[in-house]
Amino acid sequence: MRILVVEDERDLNRIISKRLAAAGYSVDSCYDGLEALDYLASAEYDAAVFDVMMPKLDGFEAVRRMRGGGDATPVLFLTARDAVADRVEGLDLGANDYLVKPFAFDELLARIRAMTRKSAGAATSVFSCGGLVLDEAAHKVTRDGEAVELSAKEFAVLDYLIRNKGAVLSREAIENKVWNYDWEGGTNVVDVYMSYLRRKIDAGRGTKLIHTVRGVGWVLREEQ
Repeated sequence: MRILVVEDERDLNRIISKRLAAAGYSVDSCYDGLEALDYLASAEYDAAVFDVMMPKLDGFEAVRRMRGGGDATPVLFLTARDAVADRVEGLDLGANDYLVKPFAFDELLARIRAMTRKSAGAATSVFSCGGLVLDEAAHKVTRDGEAVELSAKEFAVLDYLIRNKGAVLSREAIENKVWNYDWEGGTNVVDVYMSYLRRKIDAGRGTKLIHTVRGVGWVLREEQ
């Protein structure tokens, strides 16, 4: 999933972004509300983490403008402002959750998973297709009960596929969802990772789950 981190404290922004990337998310980051609105207008995000007190445009006003413009991206406010009135204001503006600094990073991850599940209409963080099971919370994948070791980026690609099982996803859609604006790799990066996943998930098995739709993209489905 692709996450936007909006935090003007640059050290904290960098730490949050690195921890989210290590957890398998594609992460973009910026430092004020105006910049955040530009990012949100340019890409589709699964969630955004907003500080409240920021220069140029604070988090409350940025989310007010998001919701006023019809942007339903799930938002979590991450702030030192812990008064009940502040939490009420943030939630009434359209935020999905509110976490007070200092915070435990595991709790931040759990809250992001919870609000993205709700946004996607999913009741669980465990997804399956045939004998393939992906557990987002535990960051584990199994095929027919056997553990499958994946890198963070392989996990992210598979997560996108299994969340959209049965749907054909284009190269551009996968790249935009899994890689951020800083990506400077080759144009065949998605093809390379699909090859990695095929080798780890389908090689040596009678039932193939990852299928190429020539000229269109890839689809995860149970099919001989």
